[in-house]
Amino acid sequence: MKTIKPIFLPGTDRQFKILASQVNLEGKSVLIIGGGTVEIAHEFIGNRALNTKIIVEDNDSLIDTRMLLNNNDKISVSMMEFENTDFQDAQFDLVFAQASITNKSKNKIVKEIKRILKPGGIFCVGENVALTRKLPAFIKDIFINSGITPSFKEDFIKFYTERKFEILYEHDLSPTLKDFYKISSSILNQNIDTLSDQEKSYYKKMLKQISHESNVYLNLGGDNYFGFMMLVMKKAI
Repeated sequence: MKTIKPIFLPGTDRQFKILASQVNLEGKSVLIIGGGTVEIAHEFIGNRALNTKIIVEDNDSLIDTRMLLNNNDKISVSMMEFENTDFQDAQFDLVFAQASITNKSKNKIVKEIKRILKPGGIFCVGENVALTRKLPAFIKDIFINSGITPSFKEDFIKFYTERKFEILYEHDLSPTLKDFYKISSSILNQNIDTLSDQEKSYYKKMLKQISHESNVYLNLGGDNYFGFMMLVMKKAI
């Protein structure tokens, strides 16, 4: 994409930048889980990853992502169920998920990630988290409409340590949400007329979601109820 470079996901570009500051990406085979990640894939290749695969769950995301990749021979995209991929055991050096696995299938998805990750491989995840155990109805509605099933913040790390991941680094990216909602919504709307039909299709779901969520987060106190956390972890050898 030429006109808009930011990463339109919670955690913005910070999740990747923090990962790259903590882990040498050169020569690694990488899997990215989820749509809206074309720019992230380019960043991995720019940091000398060996190759990068993206998986998405629906056909529209598959077609749009392929168009935006423009036949890059080091990046490929496939449509798969995140909890039941076609990959071999221990195929990847690194798996990256940003705002893509926080749903009712998370347990199964993480089990699949462990299967396809090499011993000693790196898993970098960013997830929406609930900041209070009791959430008001308008916050629950956002999670339901987005298909999100967030962990309570204090339980987030425990979930992964119980599944035998070694935590290498943790970071609270909640401050990025303000930037995400303010800047993403503004830039997308300002540049909508400059996007190709393929790019409009690629971002249409984000536009609708960002518009509603940004109002809740910025104007209705949503920042008191949900945040965003990231972890860099290692699979046991």
